[in-house]
Amino acid sequence: MLTLIRTIHTIAWAFFVSMILLVPILAWFGYFVWSLAAAGMVVLEGVILLFNKGRCPLTDIAARHTEDRRPNFDIYLPEWLAKHNKSIFTTLFMIGAGLALWRWISR
Repeated sequence: MLTLIRTIHTIAWAFFVSMILLVPILAWFGYFVWSLAAAGMVVLEGVILLFNKGRCPLTDIAARHTEDRRPNFDIYLPEWLAKHNKSIFTTLFMIGAGLALWRWISR
């Protein structure tokens, strides 16, 4: 069961990282509505994390199936990336959203 949870969690992680990376790319090419939609998905994920004390709900589910509590026990990522995931991708999202906003204002 843990393997299934880790796989689903990794796929979800890849989806949201893709959305983070797409925000400035879509804006750069003038697809502002799509850029806003991608940003909205990331913000929705952030709200879910906020209401779950900063943890992904899948982490809580995975925790029921193992005693392991390393940063990557619930996802197929290198330990260093799992540990710093939120700070890295929050920073990238903020930079990307800022670039998208700048592109929208300067069109």
